[in-house]
Amino acid sequence: MHAGLGHLKRETDLCLDRPAELVERVFEYSRGSIRPLQIAEELASLAAQVRQLRPRTVLEIGTANGGTLFLWTRLADAGATIVSIDLPGGKFGGGYPSERGIVYRRFTRSTQKLHLLRENSHDPRTRAKAVRLFGGEPIDLLFIDGDHTYEGVKQDWEQYSPLVRPGGMVVFHDIAGNYDDTQVKELWDSIKCGCRYEEYVVDSNGYYGLGILFM
Repeated sequence: MHAGLGHLKRETDLCLDRPAELVERVFEYSRGSIRPLQIAEELASLAAQVRQLRPRTVLEIGTANGGTLFLWTRLADAGATIVSIDLPGGKFGGGYPSERGIVYRRFTRSTQKLHLLRENSHDPRTRAKAVRLFGGEPIDLLFIDGDHTYEGVKQDWEQYSPLVRPGGMVVFHDIAGNYDDTQVKELWDSIKCGCRYEEYVVDSNGYYGLGILFM
């Protein structure tokens, strides 16, 4: 899994302004070992928006295979601070084993800071840790892809969105449809009105989908 990561970093740095190619390379790396859990076309549209934002502070809730985490390291500012919160054994994505953290730490540029919190995002102590790691700075990009139940995603939204600066972005995954325990759409539909937002949904069966709120 370690082989070729440096090559991937160099390759992806050359296609930052070609988001579809950037995402494709991440999907294909090492036979999908860090493959994102999103649809490539939707993720490419999001990558274009993040590229424009050039965030200096990124908070990701739900990391799983690490594919989106890798993308943030490429698309964020060279001096960015990135914090990942991921629940070991979590129902949605299952969390990642601790040894993968060794690989994830190699994603960054030399001048970026990455912090991996293998904890429950709903715990107030986890939120407090994230605030400290950002040094009190507001968040430019918040990516919510953890607990997909209505109450779970609502809690992530209510706890972490106040940390996002005006002009920043909050991104939700799985906004396309409610099914089983995935109820992100219900929360998304209740908060998007009155805000500037974008939706990227390509699956005709009502699955997946990415939504951006511009704060």
